[in-house]
Amino acid sequence: MNRDEMVARLVAQAEDEGADLVTLRAMIEEASELGAERVLTRMGLDDPSAHADLSELRQLLQAWRDAKASAWKAAVAWVVRGVLALLLVGIAYRTGTVGLLK
Repeated sequence: MNRDEMVARLVAQAEDEGADLVTLRAMIEEASELGAERVLTRMGLDDPSAHADLSELRQLLQAWRDAKASAWKAAVAWVVRGVLALLLVGIAYRTGTVGLLK
């Protein structure tokens, strides 16, 4: 059972016992906000600069991903260049044009 089903069952049970639906929804909303505040406090994100901190972390993570992608592209490009250079040397050796370099 997931949390949505659990909340729905608790609301249905409270309605069956005569609780007011508006009061139940207000209680659930308050409990949700309280839980979210607790989580943010535990994570150290309850200060006013938390939004800016998260934005900065996202930018840093994106920069890391971009750098990693660029590094992979550069590595692949160098490997391809190396393979092509070896292929050219092999062709030159096979055709006997290596003697021209001397």
